Amino acid sequence: MNTITKPLLSVRGLCKHFPVMSKGFLKKQIGSVKAADYISFDLMPGETLGLVGESGSGKTTTGRTILRAIEPTSGQVLFNYGDEALDLATVPLARLKPLRTKMQMIFQDPFSSLNPRMTVRNIVAEPLIIHGLAKGRELEARVDEMLVKVGLRVEYRMRYPHAFSGGQRQRIGIARALIMRPKLIIADEAVSALDVSVQAQIINLLADLQEEFGLTYIFIAHDLSVVKHICDRIAVMYAGRIVEIGTTDQLFNNPVHPYTQALLTSVPDPDPDKRMDFGLKGEVADPADLPSGCSFHPRCPVSVERCRTMAPEFVHNPNGGASCHHMRS
Repeated sequence: MNTITKPLLSVRGLCKHFPVMSKGFLKKQIGSVKAADYISFDLMPGETLGLVGESGSGKTTTGRTILRAIEPTSGQVLFNYGDEALDLATVPLARLKPLRTKMQMIFQDPFSSLNPRMTVRNIVAEPLIIHGLAKGRELEARVDEMLVKVGLRVEYRMRYPHAFSGGQRQRIGIARALIMRPKLIIADEAVSALDVSVQAQIINLLADLQEEFGLTYIFIAHDLSVVKHICDRIAVMYAGRIVEIGTTDQLFNNPVHPYTQALLTSVPDPDPDKRMDFGLKGEVADPADLPSGCSFHPRCPVSVERCRTMAPEFVHNPNGGASCHHMRS
């Protein structure tokens, strides 16, 4: 049993607002796109947290802002490594580079995220070379070892990405992310571009690698049926905010927020005789022009006047919580 109680990652009030500028020669800011707005959660070592929601809900922006691939507008991202907790949102760039070895990302498109002019060997070895972690025979041995770990044959190391299938290219991306033995992996729609059968293989691979290397995952996805099999907890995002967070069993068996309930009704059922009820109507709220009150109220089947005029507070419980006025009703 894991006795570690200190979170590996503590996100507090993280915001990423993109400025909206006026047209013309004298440009000035006239608004902002609230792509990620007051995101807060803890991530324990060895845990897998799913970030789910429709396209445009802010999942990818949140993931990239956590790693500071995108500069945050405000908030804290406390990374507890060793004896100190460093705020990734404000740490100087000189100190951020060494931390990159402890945090890596797996991208959605396994083709565009790989340099087509580099061989598999060079793609996987590049992080070690940049950070000066290995060279010579040690470098070659570590690359070969990682290729085997992700299910690729060593004799393929001098081939280029175009010679591989989508699933194999994603394995190359996973090998590149794991070559430095990171603590935290953010997988951004890592299986959404793959065939269903290949998705299962990659998910099983990620689970095996997590157990072997003690990895901690943030798994970004829009498919709830995928996160159900890999995540310990799930955070549901809508219009840049987390509207519900809880254990996987809790969210699937007893969802609280109407948006979470609607997402679950949209999960395909293999029973051909069962009629699907797609509970979500309309489009995700525009993060540049959010509605008043609860941002979900224009699409919510149970909204009342209070929902249209007053934003709900996030109500916490032992496993997470949700932001919905009906929780207090």
